[in-house]
Amino acid sequence: MSIVPDHSPFSSPFSGEGPSVGVALSHGFTGSPHAVRAWAAAFALAGFAVRMPLLPGHGTTWQELARSRWPEWHDAMDAAYLELDAECDQVFSAGISMGGALALRIAATRPVAGTILVNPALVIDDPRAPLAGILKLVLKSTPSIGNDILKPGIDEGAYARTPVAAAHELNKMFKDTRKLLPRITAPVHVFRSTVDHVVSDSSIVALRRGLTRAPLQLTKLENSYHVATLDNDAEQIFSGSVDFIRDVLAQTRPGLKQSATASQKGEPDEQA
Repeated sequence: MSIVPDHSPFSSPFSGEGPSVGVALSHGFTGSPHAVRAWAAAFALAGFAVRMPLLPGHGTTWQELARSRWPEWHDAMDAAYLELDAECDQVFSAGISMGGALALRIAATRPVAGTILVNPALVIDDPRAPLAGILKLVLKSTPSIGNDILKPGIDEGAYARTPVAAAHELNKMFKDTRKLLPRITAPVHVFRSTVDHVVSDSSIVALRRGLTRAPLQLTKLENSYHVATLDNDAEQIFSGSVDFIRDVLAQTRPGLKQSATASQKGEPDEQA
């Protein structure tokens, strides 16, 4: 039986011990909260407050996404951060793919405690990308970029078509975000699939080059494609994300590290 994708936002209050921690989490381009709902639930289970918005133009039709603009996507993520910041001692940003770029924007413009990324996108490798502003006038959409998942029978619920106008907005956002990376000072942890048919290593290269002031850790995912939060390495991402947050808290507030109950350690991290 196939699971009907749940595109609704996710919200959870802080329920842990020690300093209150929040996580602002974003889904990816043409997708919805469905792809990262289990990740959000893992944060909530660990006791962290979570806000995961449905980005404007997503979770409805690709035609609606074609009418949205990238500052709207940023504003939705920023609102999630501000809501958490009003009630938590520390706030982390997190996201997958384009959501990773949004999480990095928050890290560059707000005092986050750290950032967690899954296959973050910062570059569109398609040679048509620079021409999208013109192509959108004659070409409304291209085939879907969704469901790059190794695990069989999984549907992330992404759009069946990718609107060219929205791809133009995405390209503009990536360009603007790359300029902001040197502002980031809080630690960044990346979970990166060794095989990804959507986001190439050009984005990782851009991230390494731009993070001139922030420590970067990278964990390789050997058994997942792009939408790794729904793939075979999902549990490694979930437990590793919680461990990263607890490690950051332990370094900033010695003695407050909580034990990682009901979670397993992932593979050793590769220092970037």
